[in-house]
Amino acid sequence: MRLSPRIPGRGCLQAARFFATSVTTPRIPQTIIEKVVQKYSVSLPDGKVVKAGDYVMIRPEHVMTHDNTGPVISKFKSIGAKKIFDPRQAVFTLDHDVQNKSDKNLAKYANIEAFARTHGIDFYPAGRGIGHQVLVEEGYAFPHTLTVASDSHSNMYGGVACVDAAALWATGKTWWQVPRMVKVEFRGKLAPGVTGKDVIVALCGSFNNDEVLNAAIEFTGEGVSALSIDDRLTISNMTTEWGALVGVFPVDDTLLSWYESALTKLEQRTFASKSVPPPPEHPRINRRSLDALRATNLASDLGAQYSSHLIFDLSTLVPHVSGPNSVKVSTPLPKLESQQIAIQKAYLVSCTNSRVSDIAAAASVVEGKKVAEGVEFYVAAASSVVQAEAEKLGHWNKLIAAGAKVLPAGCGPCIGLGTGLLEEGETGISATNRNYKGRMGHPKAQAYLASPAVVAASAVKGFICSPNSLDATSLPPAGAPVFSIASGSPDTAEVPQAEEPLFPGFPAAFSGRLLFAPQDNLSTDALYPGKYTYQDGHYPRTPSTSSHGELRPHQSGVVLVSGYNFGTGSSREQAATALKAAGVPLVHCRLIRRHIQSVMPYNGLVGLECARGAGGREGELTVDKGHEIRVSMTDGNVTLRGSDGEKTYKVRTVGASVQELWSIR
Repeated sequence: MRLSPRIPGRGCLQAARFFATSVTTPRIPQTIIEKVVQKYSVSLPDGKVVKAGDYVMIRPEHVMTHDNTGPVISKFKSIGAKKIFDPRQAVFTLDHDVQNKSDKNLAKYANIEAFARTHGIDFYPAGRGIGHQVLVEEGYAFPHTLTVASDSHSNMYGGVACVDAAALWATGKTWWQVPRMVKVEFRGKLAPGVTGKDVIVALCGSFNNDEVLNAAIEFTGEGVSALSIDDRLTISNMTTEWGALVGVFPVDDTLLSWYESALTKLEQRTFASKSVPPPPEHPRINRRSLDALRATNLASDLGAQYSSHLIFDLSTLVPHVSGPNSVKVSTPLPKLESQQIAIQKAYLVSCTNSRVSDIAAAASVVEGKKVAEGVEFYVAAASSVVQAEAEKLGHWNKLIAAGAKVLPAGCGPCIGLGTGLLEEGETGISATNRNYKGRMGHPKAQAYLASPAVVAASAVKGFICSPNSLDATSLPPAGAPVFSIASGSPDTAEVPQAEEPLFPGFPAAFSGRLLFAPQDNLSTDALYPGKYTYQDGHYPRTPSTSSHGELRPHQSGVVLVSGYNFGTGSSREQAATALKAAGVPLVHCRLIRRHIQSVMPYNGLVGLECARGAGGREGELTVDKGHEIRVSMTDGNVTLRGSDGEKTYKVRTVGASVQELWSIR
């Protein structure tokens, strides 16, 4: 999350960026995350204090789109929009399919750049780097401000994983339901050779019962101060895989020193001589912005409420490896190393672990060695700035000398695009963030996740192993780390909802035939396959194009009911668009991932959460028993009619902001 002055002009930085709503002295204690959301909320009633569970309209500082800018442009035009509400708000970064040199992809990239130039939008071309890294380097992601992105790994900079970019371009704002708050307390200090990647891999494997699902995480505790900023970025980045929406670290001396170093580099980026005038002031990272940050640092209030308080002892952690093919499975490296699991591919790529410190760690492991026979080791810097610095320091050449294969700065294999994907029967180890089945190549491949040093060591030895530099005597016992839940529950108490008037044009009820997809964790890839995401000609499509075959609505007007964690995986608006194309007006699930729920209103969809259903007992992927369902939008009453009679229950309906967006879509 980011807080700092809004930029009214390219070179003018005020003392405080625009904050649409502010409560000087809140009557109710707030977390730091609730305070930031408060500052970016618009049209709040006087005296309203933003809390978890509230539906709010937010005007974020920036909204980033990447290769999916093409479909967003198409949607922007389709809704009749002609003008970007605030060109300074939008940022375009081309990073996903950068290896694709086909005429079609190059034409798409050219069209995106032309649109950016026409509307005065900041544009970063293919090769500049992964969007999340660029936003950090260029200060679009800055402490205590709120930036959104059309990508689920915007968690890396504490943003909201939001994908409704077209409406944001046109209106400058979007709706959000403030998530429940979870405090994660770090105790102790990491042993030498243990990294931030090991922390988040172990967290995903230790708290693997949805303890942080759809939550906003605030990292606290004595252990935070000893974590480097690169470690913090890695941990926040992979809170997405852990299930959270936001992962926020505090502004402390470590972070302030990091920004001072970044500012020094920016000030020296053009001229080496002190006798020559300095370069122009950076529009976001500059002396005034850092002074304002020090003067207005935020912290959670005493008495702020959290749904859960998780405790993790860093001093008990050894290097960990995630997988295969699941972040919920993490194993201490010493235990896995004894199995000598052979690998065919290794990857040092992605926004998770391809910064200078990561490249340096891998380079120190492979220096003077060669990649093992039969192993391909792929490396790509998180950005061109990272690569240039790694080259200057000599780290990059050490990787090349060892036999690493260089890819352009971008997402590449992490998203399953371009050169070096895992083939059927192969095993790979990667410093990326996501090892779902088929994510990095063939669905019958095995993918593990680990730190850059472990990936490099494995590439050299040909099997999953620790680097020679790791001193086992300095590590704690090679078992599971110490962790606990101090208080709270993953499920917050249901807040009674009063009947409210509907926004004009919003239906009083939705009704239709019930179609049940009984799977838990039905992913956006099942709704709209990733292989089509960056092919503009496939947008929009119905779910019947899914290669997974998990969801195939066969008639329009059905109310789709599904299981737990609906819409998990990549942040992909096409998943909602596909449901719209199928004629589904309402999605009714035990829990809906926020990154798909946030775009539903713009696509004429309503998403409601309910108690877990039962079905699919004969192994069906979809269940159609001829039931009829009616959901009242005024009081939340649900009526289900079937051959066994009528049943009723109650759900929480959507707020006024969602109703308005649905009505004017």
